[in-house]
Amino acid sequence: MSRHTLSVLVEDKPGVLTRVAGLFARRAFNIHSLAVGPTEIEGMSRITVVVDAEGDLLEQVTKQLNKLINVIKIVELASDASVQRDHIMVKVRADATSRLQVTQAAELFRASVIDVSTDSLIVEATGVPEKLNALLAVLEPFGIREIVQSGTLAISRGAKSMSDRALRSA
Repeated sequence: MSRHTLSVLVEDKPGVLTRVAGLFARRAFNIHSLAVGPTEIEGMSRITVVVDAEGDLLEQVTKQLNKLINVIKIVELASDASVQRDHIMVKVRADATSRLQVTQAAELFRASVIDVSTDSLIVEATGVPEKLNALLAVLEPFGIREIVQSGTLAISRGAKSMSDRALRSA
């Protein structure tokens, strides 16, 4: 199975996310990542979902998603035609003796230290999953206390906008 990133433009109404996720669940797709948030258009949200699926099955689910009344547009975002990033925050053990080493390790990955306490740091990073996994591997020896990670966010490259095309065809 291959990994696919779908961008789904929907009306911002209660229950839409449940219906979209439910379609994937009924087809036994494992959702690797799900992110949702408002768009530049008031009353619209964008759902970015990353799933493993074969072409025919993904096409069936896409057709079923298009039948949902609150779904405006669905676009598959190929990795070479889009920018895709994940976001992570990691709480790392860091006392006075190791704080500088943890900070330097974060800087190598263009990560930021966003909180400091007497015995820990919180490091924030954005990037592709491989970069974030490498950051975790470097921070692991210091002692990771907690990890919070977002789903993938993705947007197509170039001047075209998913919402422009959707609104013209609506």
